[in-house]
Amino acid sequence: MHATRLVLGAATVFAVFAGAGAANAQTYPVKPVRLIVPFAPGGATDILARLIGQKLTEAWGQQVVVENRPGAGTVIGTDIVAKSPPDGYTLLMVSTSTVTAPTLVPKLPYDTLRDLTPVIQLVSSPNVLAVHPSLPARSVQQLIALARARPNQVAFGSGGNGTSTHLGGEILRLMAKVSMVHVPYKGAAPSTIAVLSGEVAWQFSAILSTAPHLKAGRLRALAVSSAQRSSVLPDVPPVADTLPGFEASPWTGVSAPGGTPKELIARLNREIAKGLNAAGTRGRLARDGNDVVAAPPEQFDTFFRAQIEKWGKVIRDAGIRL
Repeated sequence: MHATRLVLGAATVFAVFAGAGAANAQTYPVKPVRLIVPFAPGGATDILARLIGQKLTEAWGQQVVVENRPGAGTVIGTDIVAKSPPDGYTLLMVSTSTVTAPTLVPKLPYDTLRDLTPVIQLVSSPNVLAVHPSLPARSVQQLIALARARPNQVAFGSGGNGTSTHLGGEILRLMAKVSMVHVPYKGAAPSTIAVLSGEVAWQFSAILSTAPHLKAGRLRALAVSSAQRSSVLPDVPPVADTLPGFEASPWTGVSAPGGTPKELIARLNREIAKGLNAAGTRGRLARDGNDVVAAPPEQFDTFFRAQIEKWGKVIRDAGIRL
């Protein structure tokens, strides 16, 4: 009898909390929502955050405030969200940097998997492998052959240690089993200038910022980092055509603090996906080199965990240090 009362009591408590979560999801939001961007204003993640914020503000009639909190390789902004109440009023823009931090940063002030709950993967944004026109390589296969013939003489640039452009170069080097020199710069723009001047031979870079140089003939595209061709550069093959299984595209998503009710996560996912698929939005994102994903929470959670493992291995194998 006593055991029965305990079981019934536990069931009642569970029902109360479950009901509270559902009720919160139905009335949410009743005050402004903060969307934390762990990067400086003006970058690709910031621009996407402001687009999402605008769509949610229109849908809810409640303001979504984009707040830039850059620093420490996204750790500062991420820590704010990781330690916020799990009520849906503080959200985080997450990216490849979020999943590389557990391996790159020795002592994070939060647990990435415990303290963050994936809401939605927004987009995947393939990079383009661009070379200086003087480089005697017109394909990935020829670039690899050149690196084998000249070990540690072919240099590639990146926007900095641990960035997606660096990791793309490292995974190519590891998969092709060649020795190339990595030259990190303080951002994507200085790295592009280095390739344009011939200071380094090649780089992975964003399609949007690289396209004008490709059209002008100042750079030559060898491949894209996605598993399939990009609609923006349909004539450029993926690296995977030469190195099967290669995929190194930056991506962006939204996460909430760990422990946020599932009903609230589901609502956020639906509302954000609706905004991404709104008339004109999907096309605008595609023109900028983004592939809209709009993954459900469970799919994004699986992807997020797999990304931590994938890039953690690359970082360890390549011996990358910040």
